[in-house]
Amino acid sequence: MTEIRTTLSNPLEVEADALVVAVYQDAERLDASARAVDEATGGLISGWLASGRMRGSLEETALLPAAGALRAPLLIVTGLGGHAEVDGQALRRAAARAARAARQAGALRLASTLYGAFLGDDLAAGAIVEGTLLGLDRFLTYKGRDQGEPRRPDPELFLLLAEPAREAAVRRAEVLARATLLARQLSNEPANQLPPRRMAERAQAVAAEAGLEFLALDEREMERLGMGALLGVNRGSHEPPRLLVLRYRCGRPDAPLLALVGKGIVFDSGGISLKPAAGMHEMKMDKSGAADVVAAMQAIAALRPAVDVIGVAPVTENMPGGGAQRPGDVVRAMNGTTIEVLNTDAEGRLVLADAVAYAAREGARWIVTVATLTGAVVTALGHEAAAVLGNDRRLIEAVIEAGQSAGERYWELPAWPEYRRLYRSEVADLANVAPRDAGAGTIVGGLFVGEFVGEAAWAHLDVAGTAWVEKPTALTESGATGFATRTLALLPERLAALL
Repeated sequence: MTEIRTTLSNPLEVEADALVVAVYQDAERLDASARAVDEATGGLISGWLASGRMRGSLEETALLPAAGALRAPLLIVTGLGGHAEVDGQALRRAAARAARAARQAGALRLASTLYGAFLGDDLAAGAIVEGTLLGLDRFLTYKGRDQGEPRRPDPELFLLLAEPAREAAVRRAEVLARATLLARQLSNEPANQLPPRRMAERAQAVAAEAGLEFLALDEREMERLGMGALLGVNRGSHEPPRLLVLRYRCGRPDAPLLALVGKGIVFDSGGISLKPAAGMHEMKMDKSGAADVVAAMQAIAALRPAVDVIGVAPVTENMPGGGAQRPGDVVRAMNGTTIEVLNTDAEGRLVLADAVAYAAREGARWIVTVATLTGAVVTALGHEAAAVLGNDRRLIEAVIEAGQSAGERYWELPAWPEYRRLYRSEVADLANVAPRDAGAGTIVGGLFVGEFVGEAAWAHLDVAGTAWVEKPTALTESGATGFATRTLALLPERLAALL
């Protein structure tokens, strides 16, 4: 695992295998660190730019031998685009590219200047740490041997700070990034390796290490509580379900409670309403919401916000076994609401119904649900943003602001009462899907979940378009992204500030 170290060393004197500096696309192309390195190397960077082989755009990276002028024999020059374009996400992407380039070059010690400092030193330091850790992440759990090119080890990062005060920002960013890596790991795990009972074991280990309280309800306890919606989804699987509860207490007896509730379908076949075979192997990622919640709770324990937080994750498979629920079945949720199951592939909202009712019973003032809930959100927003909707303006704004700090985008969808008529049932209180021609699939799915929050302020995050990528991006290899983990981890602090 990549180590993050800090040092007050001058970039000209730091001992490393590679040194990262940044260049810009507009008139003033070198910041102070890059200028100092350029002068020490006889114009190596400026000469490279003058040659036209690099413009300084955000997607560019160049490796230049320092030819003995520095204690770091290799320069990694990353583009940041124009000064006006630079934000935390640009720094994350640049740091990720630089870290991957260092690994490819065989560098074991990577030093990075605090470029982009005009954003604020804390923001820049945090973004570089997050980008480095996220960019180096690879899911290699089941890779027993190298395929072709030898597997190169990850470098450790030496972040050059101007003053010791930045150390706190570095460690905070490390907490957030490592939580995202945990979410990715859990989401990427195959269903046969991480069935609900093993997901519970992993979550319990996280809770024990972080100092969180932990509880896992089994099917007998769910039956006692009347969680017919969750149990109905599980009926087609031979693997019993679990409801995971991780609890953080801030130490204030009167502290309000935030509940983070994440969908945990460890594999989604669609049930009797079977999904097409093409791409079904990716449905191990349908537990991404639960993975986000477990990982965010790990970070929350370290950040210690001034509100209480519980993470609730309903975990099951959705399989078409002989006992599977059928289209047309009626189930009763924990709060007594009856639901006509018109499509067994709309199972996420069913398991969330009971998990949200549980959170409401625990007295949550705020409830935030996160799920790979609908394919419709991809049609609406593509893969660049997640949808958010809910019943409370301040909570939704807090989610969006936390996302901005994390480099995770959310776009609010309407939650008008007219949409609620779309999922009324003729034989039960609710139907789990709207008529085929109704549209508004993401809104309907989210509002269905909102029927179970009671009096709590509520926001719903549909991350179906952002939780998984088929092709590598600047910050992740193909597979799980851990999207929303850092948003959820930062949200309690935002809410505490509103009290």
